Amino acid sequence: MGADVEHTHFTGKDRQAYRAKVHQCLDVLSRMLGEAKFDFDEPMIGLEIELNLVDAQQRPAMRNAEVLAAIADDKFQTELGQFNIEINVPPVRVLGPNIGDLESTLRASLNDAESRAAPLGAHIVMIGMLPTLYPEHLTKHTFSANPRYALINEQIFAARGEDLRIEIDGIGAEQLRVDADTIAPEAACTSVQFHLQVAPQEYGAAWNAAQCIAGVQVALGANSPYLFGKRLWAETRIALFEQATDTRPDELKAQGVRPRVWFGERWITSVFDQFEENVRYFPALLPICDDEDPGAVLDAGGTPSLNELRMHNGTVYRWNRPVYDVHGGHPHLRVENRVLPAGPTVIDTLANAALYYGLVESLMHDDRPLWTRMSFTTAEENFTAGAKAGIDAALYWPGQGEVPVTELVLRRLLPLAHDGLASLGVTTATADRLLGVIEARCMANTNGADWQVRTVESLEAEGANRTDALAEMLRRYVALMHSNEPVHAW
Repeated sequence: MGADVEHTHFTGKDRQAYRAKVHQCLDVLSRMLGEAKFDFDEPMIGLEIELNLVDAQQRPAMRNAEVLAAIADDKFQTELGQFNIEINVPPVRVLGPNIGDLESTLRASLNDAESRAAPLGAHIVMIGMLPTLYPEHLTKHTFSANPRYALINEQIFAARGEDLRIEIDGIGAEQLRVDADTIAPEAACTSVQFHLQVAPQEYGAAWNAAQCIAGVQVALGANSPYLFGKRLWAETRIALFEQATDTRPDELKAQGVRPRVWFGERWITSVFDQFEENVRYFPALLPICDDEDPGAVLDAGGTPSLNELRMHNGTVYRWNRPVYDVHGGHPHLRVENRVLPAGPTVIDTLANAALYYGLVESLMHDDRPLWTRMSFTTAEENFTAGAKAGIDAALYWPGQGEVPVTELVLRRLLPLAHDGLASLGVTTATADRLLGVIEARCMANTNGADWQVRTVESLEAEGANRTDALAEMLRRYVALMHSNEPVHAW
């Protein structure tokens, strides 16, 4: 989302030219898939983590430009809000031999960033949503300096023609009803993204598998129970992100127009299905063309960048998103998993990664694919149920019926994840360590959202009001986050 743009105004001719160029890119992608232009030796994985900045009082610190200048590391990038930054972990080949290095590298990078941010009065927090955010922190003045964010905001509101209405029902009588005249509330949503490079012929199976387990992921990893002082969903980030970037007024929703934040609507057989859907269903938000003729580049034996198709794809926010990219002159395809919130710790994040990569590897090579036994609607219902109830969710699973997610993971999914990691070359010791965190989380029935809620309830029982309880909870959270003890042990 943070790619630089220079244009600040678009005409009707810009949109027509862009539409034609995107269709040309789509035709070239189809040729590349048909002519087997994609190299693939073994799985590559990558990781992005969106982070928050807070001050000494645990309030959002609007200082990402200063912090990024002080960090001076290309792995760290800007994000939507001035209290957001992002770390992009370089991709590695196969999980096993690199996972130890990945953990130590990530922790070292975050520790170094914290040491450089602290003198500026900013501290780094890895959490799904800052519980100390309030509406006054999310206005047009919140946006980072990159003009892309202001342009997306302008285009979304031009398409809507009216303010956003954010409505989320929480626990008991707690509910959120607020209006927003910008997409700044989206900045409250900080996530971790897992990337998996796949062979073109395996993309459909990998994406279907990721969709099947999305409800499990969000239930186990929920870490966003509070927004604007209200206790809402265990993973409120899901509901907020879906509403904060919605380009549709009520009339278009009633007509069945698809949202840009989208679970999808069917199982697929090819990555082309998704790029073609994006082009067919969603108008351009940033209609910016370059001078490349992708067909001519391909005819000459080169690798086209397909920049217009990639830009368009970057403004359709599927929870599992297709990615076309070029590295070292070679094109590749990735599934970008966007389901999980950031945090609570590095070890929790990598345990979540191990479960995801292991399950996808097992399920995509199953002789009887899970998606042939589960309706797509059920997968989406599981996703919503996991986001609402978190680790207390009950999900539907073929052959099991509706079952508590912790029981499902302990009895059925952990063995599959172990098998998948073994297929990826992960050592038994590494798999046991990481998946052992998931097992212990299920046994303790505790994840980040659960810990946050219990801590706030305890502080309120001692007499603190909600605002003070949230600030104190976050202060404790940050200290425990730096310990790298998994959340079930907090």
